[in-house]
Amino acid sequence: MVERVVATEDALTLIEHMKSIYGPIMFYQSAGCCDGSAPMCYREGDFILGASDIYLGSIGNVPFYMHRSQYDYWKHTQLIIDAVEGRGATFSLDSIEEKHFITNSRVFTNEEYEKVKKLL
Repeated sequence: MVERVVATEDALTLIEHMKSIYGPIMFYQSAGCCDGSAPMCYREGDFILGASDIYLGSIGNVPFYMHRSQYDYWKHTQLIIDAVEGRGATFSLDSIEEKHFITNSRVFTNEEYEKVKKLL
């Protein structure tokens, strides 16, 4: 199965750390307003999803969302969530940690894209 969002081992380790502190969490891919295009980590329920937000999948058993208009730009790519040294985006729970989440991506092959576009 082709996944629209995946996580590296470093990201999965940070996700487990965040869940141990905050309990259930969620991700929302920032559209670049204040903190660039960063994956924002929130306590579940602290960020209210709207009718135009779409579920891309789960990483580390944590749901990952994005606004539909932004997805139109990223729909040809797989999001790869990683964790790197340093402070995170201001509004994200990882902003005070020693590591923070970042989004990398790769373009789907034609075959992968044909499969993934049927999932939405």
